[in-house]
Amino acid sequence: MNGVSVTTMNLFNKRKDVAYYEIGVFTDDWKPVAFVSQYTVIPMLYLDTVSFDVYVATPTLSSVEYICSISQLTVGATVASKICSRVK
Repeated sequence: MNGVSVTTMNLFNKRKDVAYYEIGVFTDDWKPVAFVSQYTVIPMLYLDTVSFDVYVATPTLSSVEYICSISQLTVGATVASKICSRVK
C-alpha cells in the first residue's frame, strides 16, 4: 500500500497475572506516534502468543524508534511492565 509501512510483531505472555497488553509506538524521546493495528489492546491468556501487524504512515516512519507492549494490570497484579523493540 503506497504511503504506509508495515511490520509484524510477535507477543508472548509469560505473566499469569496479566490478561491484556496495550500496543504503543514511540519516538526516541517517548512521544507517541500515530499507528494502526488490528489491536490497540490485546487480550491474551497465560503462555499465549499473538502475531499482529503495525502500520505507520511512511512520512512519519523516520520518527519511529520503539514499538512497545504495556501490560494492563488486573486484580492481583502489582507491577506493570513495558517491553519495547527498537526499530532503528
